[in-house]
Amino acid sequence: GGAPDQRDGRTSNIFGADETDEAPAVNVGPTPPEMAEAVQTCLAMAVGRQADYGSALCRWVPPGEFIGNTFGRQAIGMIWDFAEVPTGSDATGGFSGAMNWVASALEANASLGRTPGHVEQASATNHPLPDDSVAVLVTDPPYYDAVPYAYLSDFFYVWFRRTLSNIHPSLTRDPGVPKDEEIVVDRPHTLSQSTKDISFYERELARAFAEARRVVRPDGVGCIVFASKSTASWEAILKAVIDAGWIVTGSWPIDTEMETRVAAQGQARLGSSVHIVVRPREMASGAVDEGEGGWGVGDWRTVLEELPKRIREWMPRLDAEGVVGADAIFACLGPALEVYSRYARVERASGEAVLLPEYLEHVWATVSTEALTLIFKDGGADAGGLEPDARLTAMWLWTLGATKADSASAKKVDEEDADDDEDAKSTAAKPIRGFALEFDAARKIAQGLGVHLEKCQSFVEIKGETARLLSMNERVGYLFGKDAVGTAGTVEAARPKGKKKKAEASLFETAEEVKAQIEQAEAEAAGKLAASKPGATILDRVHQAMLLFSSQRGEALRRFLVDDGVGKDARFWKLANSLNKLYPAGSAERVAVEGVLARKKSFGF
Repeated sequence: GGAPDQRDGRTSNIFGADETDEAPAVNVGPTPPEMAEAVQTCLAMAVGRQADYGSALCRWVPPGEFIGNTFGRQAIGMIWDFAEVPTGSDATGGFSGAMNWVASALEANASLGRTPGHVEQASATNHPLPDDSVAVLVTDPPYYDAVPYAYLSDFFYVWFRRTLSNIHPSLTRDPGVPKDEEIVVDRPHTLSQSTKDISFYERELARAFAEARRVVRPDGVGCIVFASKSTASWEAILKAVIDAGWIVTGSWPIDTEMETRVAAQGQARLGSSVHIVVRPREMASGAVDEGEGGWGVGDWRTVLEELPKRIREWMPRLDAEGVVGADAIFACLGPALEVYSRYARVERASGEAVLLPEYLEHVWATVSTEALTLIFKDGGADAGGLEPDARLTAMWLWTLGATKADSASAKKVDEEDADDDEDAKSTAAKPIRGFALEFDAARKIAQGLGVHLEKCQSFVEIKGETARLLSMNERVGYLFGKDAVGTAGTVEAARPKGKKKKAEASLFETAEEVKAQIEQAEAEAAGKLAASKPGATILDRVHQAMLLFSSQRGEALRRFLVDDGVGKDARFWKLANSLNKLYPAGSAERVAVEGVLARKKSFGF
C-alpha cells in the first residue's frame, strides 16, 4: 500500500491521477476557493501520514498489536518482514485515522484563539524580510551530520507534489526537495562525491546566522535550539553563531526527548534540547562590532578569571533544578560563552587572538572541576584527594546522567508514539551494557581533570570513536591477578560445562560467575585471596569490595575492610557513597556498592 504502480510507463498516484497531472479538485459545494484549497491541503497532510503507514518498511508491533510506521527514527531502516493495513481500515494506519490526527491537530491549534501565523518558503542565507524588522528569532538549525533532512523529506514530498501541485505550484515546482544548498555535513563514504564537510557547514551556517542577525532589531533576541552529544558539532555551531555577530547570553535545557525512543537506549544521548539565547553584537550604526566600539577587544586573562566564577554560579542552580550530566554540561555553554562572545575579539597580551576551540577547552575543564564539587558535596569528600581514576569515573557516570534513565522504562507512551519506537517496550527494561561516551567528549572531560585518557587502560576501553568505562566485572583480571584471570575477566576453567566462551564480558554477570572467577584467582594465589592486598587506588579498593560482596564472599570482605584496614580510609566510604548515587538503579554495580555500604556499621565503621 502507498507505493505507486506503473501503467504504460507512467507513474500513477493513489488518486489515479498521472504524475504530471493535477490532483482532482475537491468538490465542497458553494464554498470560497480559499476554503477549498485549505481542505485539499489538509487532506494532503493525511495522505502524507498515510504514506508513512503504507510502505513496505512498516513493521508489526507485538506488545500493542498494531502496525508501526516507516519512520521509527530519522532514518529509513531495513526490516526482515513488513506489516500491511487496508487503507480503509479504522485501525492504526488507516486513512480515517490519518484524517482524525490531522483534524485533532488543527482543532488544538484553533482552540488557542491566537492570530493566524504567516509562513513563507525562503533560504536561510537570503531572507526576504527587511533589516531590523524582527523582535524575536527562533530557529532549530540542522544538527551537523545527524540527519539527512532533504533526502528523507523526499519520502513525503513526492505525495505532496502529486496532490498539491495545482494549488501550491511555487512549493511543488521541483521534482524533489532541493539538496545542494542544505547546510549539513555529509558523512563520507565511497559512493559519495559530496563536498559538504565541516568547513562548508561552518561557513554556510555563519551566513545563515548573519542573515538572521540582519533582520533582527538591535534590541531583539534570538533562540537557537540545538541538541547533540558530539563536541565537534557544538564547536561548529557555536563558532558560526559568534562569527555571525551574536552574543551568547544564556542556555537552557528543555526536556524534549522521549527517553524510551530507540536512539536513547543505553547511550549517552541528551534528554533535552539546549535553547541558546543570543543577542546581536552591534554598534549604534547596526554594523557588527569588530572591535571599534561596544565591548571591543577582550583581555584573555580577564576572560579566564571570570569563567570559573560564572560556572560556579550557574551549576548549583542547574543541580537544584535536576539538570545533570550532559544536559548540565551543555547548559553551561551559555554563561561561559557570554564571557567570550561579548567581545569582538579576545587577545593575549602579545596581541595574538584566542580562537573559540581553545576557549572551549578551558570551558570543558572548568565545568568538569565544578561538576566534581557537586558530585562529592553530599559525602563531604575532597575530590582533589582522590586519584585520577576515581575522579574520572565519577565525572564519566555523572556526564551520562545514568540516574535520569531509571524512570525510562516506567514511562507510558500512547499508541501513536509507541509505534515510532517498536523496540521501546522490549528494550527499555533491559540493562545498559557498559558506559560509553563519544571519544572526543571523554577526552575533553579527562583532559579537564588532568587525566590522559590513553593511559587509563585499567578502567577505560577505547575503540574507534567510542570510549567505554569498564564494568567492575571486566576489571576482575586487573584487580585479582591477570595470571589467574583471563582478559576481560573471563575464566575458562571456572565456566560450567556446556557453556561457550562469551565474546565479551557482560556488565551484569551473575554472582556465580564472578564468584567462580575470584575462586580461581584465589586458587592460583595458593589459597590467599589476591584482594587481601589493597589495590593501588581508592577506586580499585571500592571495586574489589563490590566484587567480594557480589560473589557472596562475606568473610573475605570483612578481612579486606577490617583486618587489612581498607575500611579505615574515610575516602573509601566517601567514594562508595558517591558511586552509589551515580550508578544506574538495578545495575550490578549499584547493587554491589549498596551491599558494601549496608555492612559498614556491622564492620564497626
